[in-house]
Amino acid sequence: MFHLAKAALPHMRQGASIINTASIEAFTPQPALLPYSSTKGAIVTFTKSLAGLLARRGIRVNAVAPGPIWRPLIPSSFPEEKVTGFGSSTPLGRPAQPAELAPIYVLLASDEASFMSAGIHGVTGGRPLT
Repeated sequence: MFHLAKAALPHMRQGASIINTASIEAFTPQPALLPYSSTKGAIVTFTKSLAGLLARRGIRVNAVAPGPIWRPLIPSSFPEEKVTGFGSSTPLGRPAQPAELAPIYVLLASDEASFMSAGIHGVTGGRPLT
């Protein structure tokens, strides 16, 4: 992520946007997902730090932190009993569909988000990022 941002910066102008993907696991990690959660936590910190560094150049940096998202890999990654209940722990009682993530990325990339930077935006089915 560091090297990608470094390579992209010479091509970015004022008003540009960098959007990273973190996870709710950065905030409420499951012990079994230690490497994943740690990496996502680093992305949160990277996003906030980079936003501070690039603010003077007018480049915004944000991250999206999804909660449980249904994807084809889920049935092959978990035992059947976990697949059946996947996402049911969210206040909305279900996982998100991938298309439900798209709007936040579009907003953060748009001029409508011109005053949004250093934010971590949850798409978590109602689970708070704390």
